[in-house]
Amino acid sequence: MTDSEYQDHAEALLKAVELACDRINDHTDADIDNQRVGGMVTMTFANGSQIIINLQKPLQEVWMAARAGGFHYKHDGKVWMDTKGQGEFFAHLSRCASEQAGLKLAFSS
Repeated sequence: MTDSEYQDHAEALLKAVELACDRINDHTDADIDNQRVGGMVTMTFANGSQIIINLQKPLQEVWMAARAGGFHYKHDGKVWMDTKGQGEFFAHLSRCASEQAGLKLAFSS
């Protein structure tokens, strides 16, 4: 993948996360505060816990830090997949965010 293709896919991922947070806040009591600075989105939950999603441009990866641990994702041409076989990014984000928010949340691309 070229650097330009990586940037396009990575930007789409970050934008999808931001839009999903807005949608979730409009339709649930989750109250997720999301802030973006450059290539990083920080999601802060009502209990003070955070999920941080960060672009790693030199490696063409997206990293996610959550209570469950740190995870790395590479784009496989269709979706962002965990580099250690933990699954697809948005499914994994949904699980981690649900755990941290204490209610079922759904994120998608």
